[in-house]
Amino acid sequence: MLNNFDDIQKLNKDNMDLVMQSFGSMTKGVQAIVSEVADYQKKSFEEGSSAVEKFTSAKSLDKAFEVQSEFVKTAYESYVGELTKLGEMVGDLAREAYKPYESAFSKVAK
Repeated sequence: MLNNFDDIQKLNKDNMDLVMQSFGSMTKGVQAIVSEVADYQKKSFEEGSSAVEKFTSAKSLDKAFEVQSEFVKTAYESYVGELTKLGEMVGDLAREAYKPYESAFSKVAK
């Protein structure tokens, strides 16, 4: 009976270690994503402010349309690039959070 209790304790400790490793990976990944989003928001705000300044200082309607068109184009490209980057970061986060469980699942599968 004592051997079984020791085995259960060891299994519980091992499982808790796996959970903590996974949680640590998730915490790092989420922090990186939050930092990336904050940087993108700051950059986007600065670019938007610059575009508004250029738009309001345009001397002609053609120049205003040109400024606005260029801003929309760059904002769209930046947005798509950022979404791609965030998608990759979320995928990396999922892979890193799963890594500690790979060995445990392979033991069960045997």
